[in-house]
Amino acid sequence: MPAQKESEPVRPLPFSPRPVALSATLAVNEAIARKRREGVRVLPLGFGEAGIPIHPALTRELGAAAGRGGYGPVAGSAALRGAAAGYWTRRGLPTEPSMIVAGPGSKPLLYALLTAIGGDAVVASPSWVSYAAQASLVGAEPIRVATPRGEGGVPSPALLADAVVRARARGREVRAVVVTLPDNPTGTIASEETVRRLCAVAREHGLLIISDEIYRDLVHDPGRPIPSPALYAPERTVVTTALSKNLAAGGWRLGVARLPDGPFGRALRDSLLGVASEMWSSAPAPMQHAAAYAFAEPPELVEHIDRSRRLHAAITGAVADRFAAAGARVTRPEAAFYVYPDFAPRRDALGENHGVRTAADLTDLLLERYGVGVLPGSSFGDAPSALRMRVAPSQLYGDDDEQRLAALASPAPAGLPWIADALDRLSDVLADLSETITAGEPVPA
Repeated sequence: MPAQKESEPVRPLPFSPRPVALSATLAVNEAIARKRREGVRVLPLGFGEAGIPIHPALTRELGAAAGRGGYGPVAGSAALRGAAAGYWTRRGLPTEPSMIVAGPGSKPLLYALLTAIGGDAVVASPSWVSYAAQASLVGAEPIRVATPRGEGGVPSPALLADAVVRARARGREVRAVVVTLPDNPTGTIASEETVRRLCAVAREHGLLIISDEIYRDLVHDPGRPIPSPALYAPERTVVTTALSKNLAAGGWRLGVARLPDGPFGRALRDSLLGVASEMWSSAPAPMQHAAAYAFAEPPELVEHIDRSRRLHAAITGAVADRFAAAGARVTRPEAAFYVYPDFAPRRDALGENHGVRTAADLTDLLLERYGVGVLPGSSFGDAPSALRMRVAPSQLYGDDDEQRLAALASPAPAGLPWIADALDRLSDVLADLSETITAGEPVPA
């Protein structure tokens, strides 16, 4: 093809790329890094990473398989699928390896599931940022439904039924509802009654349930069961999980999905494998080997997860106490490593002293004035005017692996000097929010 002559006008493309915003959880991480480069003392409470080192045994297994290449089965290796089936069977969900599909992370699996299912999806409000975003990316409509008070992650069953009826009346084809047990962003767990009622609504209205249970091994009370929808509606529930939360293997990109047994599950598997074959072919072989070891749950990894659960419980509890002391309304976290405080009781003071009207106003103030990185509840589907935010304290465990391992081993991690210092800094910031700061007045260091 001949080169364009210099005298010819440059013709721009007659379209623009589709606008897709950077995921809020990743964007806040970059904002915190920017404040650090500016020399600001920061409190990194925005990014949902587990904050503990990778266990050496998991690293060993990955290293042992580092030389493996080639494309394996799209669904995943037999060893991985067998280990994942055992993992769910031990949790009261009898599972055959044929019901497992592996992928390069639970995020791609969710996207592939939404693509295979088609139609619109109901998501909880609030809920993890990627559920609604991925529904939009596959051309579906994310239908937001509020959760019961104190029970994050699962749409209110009564409101769900109403939303589905209304959406279908205006011509929408609603096919799925996405739930999270335990929940991100609130760190709470829906009750068995709520989950049973949700399953009844799903049956009545012909909905598939996608249950993201990536935090189920991080319940602060290890004796508390998770009421998975797969227990009450096994014929219509897909369960997903990964290694990034319980084993802090963020970035290793390996997730698994447990599909329903029966004719629908087999048809969904065929469709999902077709989508996966065009998206990622197969998950990386070395990671599949390490994941098979992890899902077999050897004692050394079980102990590691137990210690991480205790650490998450201790620090999220301490952070929740600091927010409560500052006048926020806080539901006590029950799992994972998140706190979801509500500053509605301080709305008048925040508006008068700082011009705060929305959650984004509040989190922008915290970042720009104080170097505190958190995410507004509006990023998770909450109303913009609701003064709620997601706080992820797991980055306070330490600046290096030596500190993080010390936090993991400590019976009282909130008392470790670096963590206690961060908690006191948080208290200072929250106390300062209640005071009027005039222009030019120094911000507490």
